[in-house]
Parts: sequence; C-alpha cells; structure tokens
Amino acid sequence: MHLPNVVNYAVPGFVVLVLAEMLVAWARDKRRYEPKDTLTSLALGTGSTVAGVLTVGAVYALATWVYQFRLFTIGYAWYWFLVCFVLDDFAYYLFHRSAHRVRWFWASHVIHHSSQHYNLSTALRQTWTGFVSIAFVFRLPLFLIGFPPEMVIFVGGVNLIYQFWIHTEVIGRMPRWFEAVMNTPSHHRVHHATNPRYLDKNYAGVFIVWDRWLGTFEPERDDERPRYGIVKNLGSFNLLWAAFHEWIGIAKDVAAAPGLKAKWNYIAKPPGWSHDGSRETSESIKAAWQARIDQREGNAWNRPTSSSSGVDRAVPPRPDGSARTAGGRSS
Repeated sequence: MHLPNVVNYAVPGFVVLVLAEMLVAWARDKRRYEPKDTLTSLALGTGSTVAGVLTVGAVYALATWVYQFRLFTIGYAWYWFLVCFVLDDFAYYLFHRSAHRVRWFWASHVIHHSSQHYNLSTALRQTWTGFVSIAFVFRLPLFLIGFPPEMVIFVGGVNLIYQFWIHTEVIGRMPRWFEAVMNTPSHHRVHHATNPRYLDKNYAGVFIVWDRWLGTFEPERDDERPRYGIVKNLGSFNLLWAAFHEWIGIAKDVAAAPGLKAKWNYIAKPPGWSHDGSRETSESIKAAWQARIDQREGNAWNRPTSSSSGVDRAVPPRPDGSARTAGGRSS
C-alpha cells in the first residue's frame, strides 16, 4: 500500500507558522528570534532533508528485510494505524532517552538542542547524521512484530509533525487534562532547558505519559524560567561546527583515551563522561545543584530563632531580672 510522505505536505504549514511566530515575537519580544540563529536552524533543517533523501533507500531496504521475519502479518485497517502510532511513539521515547544517555546517539541529536533560543525554527534544527548514529534501530522491533514499513514510516511522519508546534514560548500551558496526557510546549521547554532541575527530563514525542510512568517527568515551574541550549554552548553560528562538533569531540577523545575500555566508554557512556572524572555529566551537575539546595536549607534550619522581636531583644532586662518590653511594661 502506498502512503504519502505527510511531512512534505506539512512543510508549507511549517513556513507559515514560523513567519507568524516571528511577527508575534516582533510585537512582543524581539529577543525570541535571533536572525543568525534562525538561519542556522533553517540551514541545518535543509541539510537534514538532503541527508534523509540520500539515506532513505538504505533504511527502507533494511526495514523490508527485517519485515520478512515478522511474527504477524498486520493489515492496513484504521485501528492498526492507531496501535502503530502509539507503539512508534514509545519507540521514539526509548530512542530519545538513549540519545541523551549514550554519547554516540547524542552526537547526532545534540544539533537539535544547540540553539539558545526556543521557537518554531528550532523544531527544524535537525541532524545530518541520523543514519550514521543508527537511530533507526529503535523502530526495527515494529517491523518484527508485523507492522508494514510503509505504515511505520507514515506514523513516524505524523509524530514528527506533532512535535513541531511544541517548540514555542508563545503558548503557555494547555488545559490540565491535555497536559496530563500529551506532550506540550510547557513540557518540551523543560526538555530543552539546561537548568540542573530540568536536565534529562521529558523525552516524550507525543504522549507525556511515558515520562510520567518511567520517572523522567519534570513540570515547568513558574519560578524557574528555562535556559536553553546545551551545557557547553557552541559559541558560534558555524554550520559545519554545529553539525559535526560532537563527532569531532568523540574522535579526539577516543584517539587520546588510555586503553580499549576508556575508548569504548567515550562512545557508550553519557555525554560529559571522562576516564579521569575531570568533566561534568548531567548527573554530576544535578548532584552539585542538589547539594547547594540542601546546604541552603540546612543553613536556614540551623539559624537561631527567638520568639522575641528584634526590638524586645534590644531592651535590657530590669535589675530584678524581669523582662521589659519596648513599651516599658513588665512581662
């Protein structure tokens, strides 16, 4: 069964919505869009499209090959599309979580997080090296179950379209019932933030329930505005550096690492891992932040307290030892 590439149909809508958000930003807060940052995002998105065209044949061939070993033969009834959509979104959650916890996958995914702005153009800031990082392996179980490759690719496109609109600060919070089940701009702002509280949270594509059930959910707080970007920001708008900087970092670390175990760990461990512990991972950043919080709370708890007011404590006692208030009356 031939199914359309729904993302191609959505591209004009993406362009219109980015332009509309730019107008809103121009009227409300011009800082939401930075021209060079936006151009970098659009160029990375264009490069990602080209990379996808060059590699889609190989991915589809692999999917078709795996599909021949399927456990079941699933048809194209409408309800199978729904089941496939839900399972594909869970596969995306697993991929996305791994993309933040395994440096090899992060090298490809970091491009999407490298902007220090959060707007609809950021949604288009996509990787050029998804094929190299073999991110597609997370969908292979769907073919083994028996979902046709055409169906999986179709629902994957719908998933991608959904994720476009959540890359915005224009929308605050959705109704409570929607926030409880679906991924929203509020939830995804947390995911893109570098605040220690927000690191490695809210991996959902469409359904935020995966994060709620698997312990990776963090709500956006009104008293802590998200700070966007990556822990060590790029520092430039160089397109090639944005696309390949983490791969270059991996190559350098592997070449200099002492021994095979350290070399492998620079690939498979979380971003920031180092064989001598000299760098920061998200865990160490969050641990240091939590230690500061605990210290402040401990200092507040241990601070001396008194039931007397400051004015009363400033008044000396009477000669007979009885207390005297600031008004001159005995207590």
